[in-house]
Amino acid sequence: MHCQEGVGVPREMITMAPKSLLVRFLMLLFISSVVSAKMRPRLGVQTKFKEHRYYGSSVPFGSWEEAFSNTTTLGYFNSAQALADYAELIVNLKSNLSAETCPVIVIGGSYGGMLASWFRLKYPHIAVGALASSAPILDTDNILPEDYAYVIVSKDFQEESESCYNTIQQSWSIIDSHDNNDLAFLTQMFKLCDPLNTKSELKDYLESIYCDAAQYDYVQPSISLVDIICQGIDGVSNESNILTRIVAGLDAYRGEQLCYDINEYYPPNDRTILGWNWQACTDMITSSGRTHNNTMFQISPYDQNEFIEGCQQIYGATLTPRPHWIATEFGGHDIKLVLQNFGSNIIFSNGLRDPFSGGGVLQNISDSLVAIYTTNGSHCLDILPANEADPIWLTAQRNSEIEIMQGWISEYNSIHNKKNVTDKGM
Repeated sequence: MHCQEGVGVPREMITMAPKSLLVRFLMLLFISSVVSAKMRPRLGVQTKFKEHRYYGSSVPFGSWEEAFSNTTTLGYFNSAQALADYAELIVNLKSNLSAETCPVIVIGGSYGGMLASWFRLKYPHIAVGALASSAPILDTDNILPEDYAYVIVSKDFQEESESCYNTIQQSWSIIDSHDNNDLAFLTQMFKLCDPLNTKSELKDYLESIYCDAAQYDYVQPSISLVDIICQGIDGVSNESNILTRIVAGLDAYRGEQLCYDINEYYPPNDRTILGWNWQACTDMITSSGRTHNNTMFQISPYDQNEFIEGCQQIYGATLTPRPHWIATEFGGHDIKLVLQNFGSNIIFSNGLRDPFSGGGVLQNISDSLVAIYTTNGSHCLDILPANEADPIWLTAQRNSEIEIMQGWISEYNSIHNKKNVTDKGM
């Protein structure tokens, strides 16, 4: 369960243009990073920040401790409530700025990309369009095979190096071959900061590393995180044992630290992690597992009953997870047919090296429901700040997105200007 849709803080950014600009509009961003510095001037925007409820400083009930104290106070913590916050915020902001005629575009990445697409569907009278980057909106209600993300991670590694892929695939059974008396040996071999309590802790940590490398591959231009791991693994003599090669890959990826923290991906007291855990147990439920031997990972099927029991152990037996809620609230099944009937002006952007691209929309649905993807792109790469070393394909992806958004703005302004002329003539 370590290739789950993960924890990019859904911090929002409100961008606004002064009324004096020829093209006036507001843009709401549900992302934890800033939009490309080259995108802002081309669209004529300035930026301000606003946070998703229960994350960061936007905590109700006076304190984080009180807000997270029970399921009653946490009951207001969900995606639908967050979208309603954004709707109210935009309306109030436009009123305060005397910018009621200013069009709005919503942009988001990862979970924020899901929010962006849903916002456009739920509040089309408030947002004229949405850019949903790396948004796995189909990863719900058993719409997809539960191992889709792991298949993509495995493909990324296999394309980089067949021997690296095989080494990782073989490593799990070798870890399992050690009994519990060998936990101290494994702790020392992998240079872990804290003693292992179970072998599963080590395997979960390694899974997280491989998923992380695939998800954020090429975030820096010309640097493949998957390749770094594989170079470490393949750089050790074939005569060395499998686990020695795995450790070499870990050293290459992490920079050969004195020790490695197996909790680095899921710090037990991290408030962002704890917030996402609540959402993952309530409305943002995904069925992540592996039922077939078609990945470099061990078979580990998703068990919904076990998942629900785990959530209830944390939040109490009264908690009722809603695995069908997202599909009911926003749609998901037969997405092409559904969106053709009532959706418009959404860009679904993806990079195919990102494990979560498999949960996104990868084909055009209509002229205004457009899928833009890159073969070598990774998670949210298109909405990260531009870099002079960016490859041509990434620049082209961003340019396509900007052109489409400019078209939405022009269309809105054209309709609005015609309305003004008509109103004046009456």
